[in-house]
Amino acid sequence: MIFGGKRVIELEPDQIAPNPAQPRKNFDTEELNSLAVSIRTNGLIQPITVRHIASGNYELVAGERRLRACRIAGMKTVPCIVSNCTPDESAAMAMTENLQRKDLGVFEEAEGIRELINLWHITQEEAAQRLGKSQSAIANKLRLLRFSQEERQIITEAGLTERHARALLRIEDGKQRLKALHTVIERGYNVRRTDEYVSRLLSGKPEKPRRMFIVKDVRIFFNTISHAVDTMKKSGIPAQTLRSETDGYIECVVRIPKAQATAGGKRPA
Repeated sequence: MIFGGKRVIELEPDQIAPNPAQPRKNFDTEELNSLAVSIRTNGLIQPITVRHIASGNYELVAGERRLRACRIAGMKTVPCIVSNCTPDESAAMAMTENLQRKDLGVFEEAEGIRELINLWHITQEEAAQRLGKSQSAIANKLRLLRFSQEERQIITEAGLTERHARALLRIEDGKQRLKALHTVIERGYNVRRTDEYVSRLLSGKPEKPRRMFIVKDVRIFFNTISHAVDTMKKSGIPAQTLRSETDGYIECVVRIPKAQATAGGKRPA
């Protein structure tokens, strides 16, 4: 079988070892199951890429999601294209393939970019050109690697965005940053609120207390009661408001006939 001018061979899934340079650590189970259903129905449209390794078996170069889905689909053999690439070239291909996908995690992407720079022995500027990104975008992503593993896990599990992370990274002190991270998650701050919160922390200004409005005009409460009674009357409940004043108090009593209250306030037929 020929695919794209290259010969395709069939390999058992167990013959294919994972790529040690795979940057993706988390795979969406629902997405893999959906892909497995498609593979059962239509077969694997695009073969995966593998390379020979010393043990006589093969190592995955590109196509981790497809290989996992094939295993879920119960395929006995998988169509593969054998590449003669070196270990470094294999790692670069795996990372480049994943970096071109939109659902790669924030830190997985940053780790992948760093690995590519090390493998290719290139500068950030050269990496930006190869990956089709701006140099500032590459620099911003690499800065995210300053987060500790604990912080990365918390950010990932909370579903915070890269912009959230960049705002928090302005805090140099690790303990203060971790505390701020928990605060941002607990309060559900969006990116703008996170940035404002970090700015206040860095400036040393205390956080503005939330405003509490205290209503002192009792007429507002009487109007609320009157509105409630009017609503009951419109529903067929003959409620009454009795208001009286003494030297020390203003009293307001709402009277509802017990028969109407226990009957659920149904209108008479």
